[in-house]
Amino acid sequence: MNRNSMIGSAWVGKHVVMITCDIKNNRFLRISSSIHAPMEPVHVTCAETIAQFLRIGYQISYVTALNSEETLFILTQ
Repeated sequence: MNRNSMIGSAWVGKHVVMITCDIKNNRFLRISSSIHAPMEPVHVTCAETIAQFLRIGYQISYVTALNSEETLFILTQ
């Protein structure tokens, strides 16, 4: 594929968003994402933040406990 023909084109690969939450208190802690990932405003609660990303087409790909208080959600689109 000619890379010059890709300038100005929409990205067609996977977008990744990583959301870290305090699950015990339903509290959003932080977010990281791939450069061109479609984003939504975050909410103070973890559940609402994740729900906003699910509404725009992200899927939960992986969930893991980082420690006794923090859980990491990896969402892809």
